[in-house]
Amino acid sequence: MKGPPITVKCECGAAKHVPYGEVWTCEGCGRRWNTGQIDADEYYAILREMRRFRLSAIGAAAVLAVVFTILALVVSQSLFLLLPVVLGAWYVWYMPLWRRKVRRRARSLPTWQLTPE
Repeated sequence: MKGPPITVKCECGAAKHVPYGEVWTCEGCGRRWNTGQIDADEYYAILREMRRFRLSAIGAAAVLAVVFTILALVVSQSLFLLLPVVLGAWYVWYMPLWRRKVRRRARSLPTWQLTPE
């Protein structure tokens, strides 16, 4: 799986999104920036953490759907009609909390100081 691109800002003011491990040559000043200077373990640890965040949201929705389905089968099949309402409520109340948590973590991620080659 490819990771998200890294924003490289050149000293001349140009900026570009460069995939991890690739080299970018600034069109303005000709400096070469290598994103391979970033520690691979640190970069992939961040990717794993972000993947865990996504999987936690998917897992919460799946658990909610399974529990609600079991209840609908045991109690009354008419509860199946409420499943979209329950998932909609989950999306309205749980997801904003989850998004805030992910954004807070993303803002606290490290920044790297690359040096031109």
